[in-house]
Amino acid sequence: MYPKNTWYVAAWDHEVKRLHLMRRLLLGEPVVLYRASDGSPVALEDRCCHRHAQLSQGRVKGDTVECAYHGLRFAPDGACVRIPNQKQIPKTACVRSYPVVEKYHWIWIWMGDPALADESLIPDFGVMDHPEWNWRGETLQVAGNYLLVVENLMDLSHLPSLHDTTLADTAIPENDIPVEYKIDGTAIQVDRWVLDTPIPPYFRILADLDRDARVDRWMNTTYTPPSFVRIDIGAAEAGSGARDGDRSRAVTTWNLNAVTPETATSSHYFWAQAQDFAGDDPSISELDFSLVHKAFLEDLEVIRGQQENIDLEPEAPRVDLAADRAGVQARRIVERMIRSETGSEPHRRSA
Repeated sequence: MYPKNTWYVAAWDHEVKRLHLMRRLLLGEPVVLYRASDGSPVALEDRCCHRHAQLSQGRVKGDTVECAYHGLRFAPDGACVRIPNQKQIPKTACVRSYPVVEKYHWIWIWMGDPALADESLIPDFGVMDHPEWNWRGETLQVAGNYLLVVENLMDLSHLPSLHDTTLADTAIPENDIPVEYKIDGTAIQVDRWVLDTPIPPYFRILADLDRDARVDRWMNTTYTPPSFVRIDIGAAEAGSGARDGDRSRAVTTWNLNAVTPETATSSHYFWAQAQDFAGDDPSISELDFSLVHKAFLEDLEVIRGQQENIDLEPEAPRVDLAADRAGVQARRIVERMIRSETGSEPHRRSA
């Protein structure tokens, strides 16, 4: 089960084209995406109401979609507006239309009650619109439940073990500044800091900083339900005030993640890596993206194995560790969202 009265990312903006119909399975529902003549994105149920043919196999006619099977046409609001050789159109001849918003280079979709769709509830991924930031993103297909990806992103203790050749040196080690958790019903913030420490190779390579520099560095994670994770990673001249908010002598990267369920056991993983430095050198953005991309492929292979084992024995117990605190709380938030929509408790071992 999934929360439905919330925004999800359906596609990158460049994927949805004017005269091209794109099918995507979202939350177990078939959706067809295209653009109307004014360029605005449209999302319809990809199932003709007549004989359930896929509308994505048809064609765009003006602002409408024409079913390839019998030629019925559907407007952006889902209403059937033409039936060949039949003047009267039944009131029941319609498909579902979903609210969509184009923002932060993503096409956002609301799969629940359209009356509740509020654009202001879309999480802030504004870094991808900021003129002083470089970024690159992609979509990965995940052979696993979306909450397995959320748990992976919220638990960074796995970096030294799983990513020993990619992102291990970005991990914040155990230190005398404890990990700080801020948890409520709408978000989870996990802050990790280490002060006056040698600069890690990751930032020496990307930001071309003095290898002998001492820095204050951080890796702060924000979770927004149901499946959005933003990781703020940076290094500043030691003692320059970064922990108090002054980043004038700092370099920062953002790891931006939006995970959309495809089915109960598969997901669409939209992510990007952004930097506030080396704006005139696209190779830096490419290098940063490549490092994280390689690490994420390692993550997804583990998640594939997790899902395979869960499918074999859905009721097998799990042991939670201290580092799992944020991931466990994220699951509880999602469970509350589902419960508020359905009035029933979700099945906890589906992922």
